[in-house]
Amino acid sequence: MDAAAPLGIDPLLDDRKTRIVVCCGSGGVGKTTTAAALGLRAAERGRKVVVLTIDPARRLAQSMGIDSLDNTPRRVKDVEGDGELHAMMLDMKRTFDEIVEAHADPERARAILSNPFYQSLSAGFAGTQEYMAMEKLGQLRARDEWDLIVVDTPPSRSALDFLDAPKRLGSFLDGKFIRLLMAPAKMGGRAGMKFLNVGMSMMTGTLGKLLGGQLLRDVQTFVAAMDTMFGGFRTRADATYRLLQAPGTAFLVVAAPERDALREAAYFVERLAADSMPLAGLVLNRVHGSGAARLSAERALAAAEHLEEGPGENLVDGRIVDQGYGNAEDRGTGGSSPEALSPTGPEDGVSVDRLTAGLLRLHAERMRVLAREQRTRDRFTALHPEVPVAEVAALPGDVHDLAGLRAIGERLAAQEEAAGAL
Repeated sequence: MDAAAPLGIDPLLDDRKTRIVVCCGSGGVGKTTTAAALGLRAAERGRKVVVLTIDPARRLAQSMGIDSLDNTPRRVKDVEGDGELHAMMLDMKRTFDEIVEAHADPERARAILSNPFYQSLSAGFAGTQEYMAMEKLGQLRARDEWDLIVVDTPPSRSALDFLDAPKRLGSFLDGKFIRLLMAPAKMGGRAGMKFLNVGMSMMTGTLGKLLGGQLLRDVQTFVAAMDTMFGGFRTRADATYRLLQAPGTAFLVVAAPERDALREAAYFVERLAADSMPLAGLVLNRVHGSGAARLSAERALAAAEHLEEGPGENLVDGRIVDQGYGNAEDRGTGGSSPEALSPTGPEDGVSVDRLTAGLLRLHAERMRVLAREQRTRDRFTALHPEVPVAEVAALPGDVHDLAGLRAIGERLAAQEEAAGAL
């Protein structure tokens, strides 16, 4: 089967029309490391870059030599070249607070920020993290301070949450249910109380039992205070969604060469196409290789079994055959021949055979892994032959500094160079 076209990382990063790169995929496939490596490589090639991560493990800060990341972009030191690299970690609640402070007068903002329902919503409501990631992306793009923004999407169970959550949250905050809760407060005074007591008594009674009376009152107070902001949530969500569809945006689907991860990647590729999102290609992390790929798993196992069957072919009835002199001398006789004085005894010979057999079995297992990964990649390529692929070899340890990120960036770019040399 023909290999997938190589993904041109450097042309993508060098193109000044590319303003946003979104790294997406399922959890645990290396999105954070990929985003950081791309940001560093772009900066060292002359771009002014900010990397926005939503990874709670804080690996990005450590690898970039920053004590901590927060909601403010911080410049990364020791970047080579003429560009700049900044990094930040999304603070979900702080981003929500900034929206409130920017779109409400001081008195109303204080009422919203102190409301218990708002505090719960901003800290962990389903979809809030993804929505705030989109909000922060929109804020960074509007500032026009960086010519490239690299986004590390939230580590969620489904990679589709990043696209779906903003609309879900926007619809919730601008939906009929919220409007219904808001109606009594908008009517005001006795009319509002009369409406609440007569027109909504059954609904609020039921909700009061389900949610608790205090929570229901907190929700209604929150809704009343947020009245002027509801339309803005949907408007900004729609604007950022259109930004993601714009020609200056490039999506990179990140996956590992495993069945579940590539199935998720294939599903995401299809979803991006359905939503007219610009897909640049697939980054396949932690791909295994071997410097002795010509030795198949079957041949390695056969050689291992031959070594493990018994004494080596130079052993006869427990004695070492001297191939140079053509005779056999029992080690137990204490003979003074050169063979008897040899420092290598039968146990040493057997241990070498066993060690060799063990290494051959390890190689066979590695070749099985390579074959399994290749079959998985082939299935993805058969489904999506139009998607360019960049493969990153599995590293012996975690990336924890700029040198490691730089090495990953070089591996990402090297494949296209190798393909061009053929």
